[in-house]
Amino acid sequence: MKNPTPLIEDNFTAAVRLYSELLSATAGAGKIPRTFENGKLVFVDYKDWTSGFFPGALWLIYEHTREPRWKKAALDYTNRVAPAAKLTDTHDLGFMLYCSHGHALRFTRNRAHRDILLEGAKNLANRFNPAARTIRSWDHYADRWRHPVIIDNLMNLEFLLWAAREVNEPRYREIAIGHAHQTLANHFRQDGSCYHVVGYDPESGAPVIKETFQGYANESSWARGQGWALYGYTMLYRETRNPLYLKQAHASARFIRTHPRLPSDKIPLWDFDAPAAPEPPRDASAAAVIASGLIELADYSEPDTAQRYRELAWRQLVSLSSPGYRAAPGENGGFILKHSTGNFNKNSEVDTPLNYADYYFLEALLRLKARAQNAKPSPAG
Repeated sequence: MKNPTPLIEDNFTAAVRLYSELLSATAGAGKIPRTFENGKLVFVDYKDWTSGFFPGALWLIYEHTREPRWKKAALDYTNRVAPAAKLTDTHDLGFMLYCSHGHALRFTRNRAHRDILLEGAKNLANRFNPAARTIRSWDHYADRWRHPVIIDNLMNLEFLLWAAREVNEPRYREIAIGHAHQTLANHFRQDGSCYHVVGYDPESGAPVIKETFQGYANESSWARGQGWALYGYTMLYRETRNPLYLKQAHASARFIRTHPRLPSDKIPLWDFDAPAAPEPPRDASAAAVIASGLIELADYSEPDTAQRYRELAWRQLVSLSSPGYRAAPGENGGFILKHSTGNFNKNSEVDTPLNYADYYFLEALLRLKARAQNAKPSPAG
């Protein structure tokens, strides 16, 4: 891999410029920017599952620059998410709170953020069904699933595992591990790909339906879902050192890395099985999640495998940094990345920026930076 410093610095310079525009455009809105669609910024409040990503991205810019203005902005938008701690009707509290107040606690050590996080963790844990041994995902679509679990829900387990350590609450850890085990048992196919949704019987705990609700078809491989799986089980291995989780992270990575329909620029189609014509939209958000996950997974891999992961992540980040994917000043509403796909099936946020694409892109760059700073010189340079 080449020296990553110029790529990292160039991207954060661009992020500062673009997010300065975005902050100016959102002044007075009182809400949180989610995307830029049909020529207009789209805002959400604390109840939206994406509400934590914009403040999280501001914290990541602050982490790189250490400029007080970014800390001030990050605190402003983080405080807008605080009421989410009281929500009981969502599984996305990790995305909402850990990506915002989690960073705020890390950088300020203000215990008010800790209190908000712990209240949210309690409400997340209360969505656990002992029979199914999983945390319920959606409360909507009750006519379709009685206890749905989506692959995305893996990402909220890091929040719960943090809370378990923070207050020495073994129940939280047991819930997280139970959910991880059930997802491992029921969400995956033999080729390493995953379903999006598994519906469980809430009384018996048995899985009764497996679907790919947000993908092309039930047996297709929705790209961002594969990214959640790779990232999720890599994180779970870090937190538990359970080799089963590492094995699944490798299987997910292998599915993505070797897939014949992964484009040459390594930015996936919105679904690996989407029809070839007309040309399917890409999903830059999936690429950002995958790149960030691969950078960490390389830490737990044999040298040859680790090199393959780093090479793929590097190629994804280089592509995302190119004019084809990274916005220029004055376009894209001030968001960093173009060409993400939110929900293709509902024609929602197709070929648009997304705040979570920017978040995981910046996270991947900071992970790359941390590893470059800690690397020892090698013959490969």
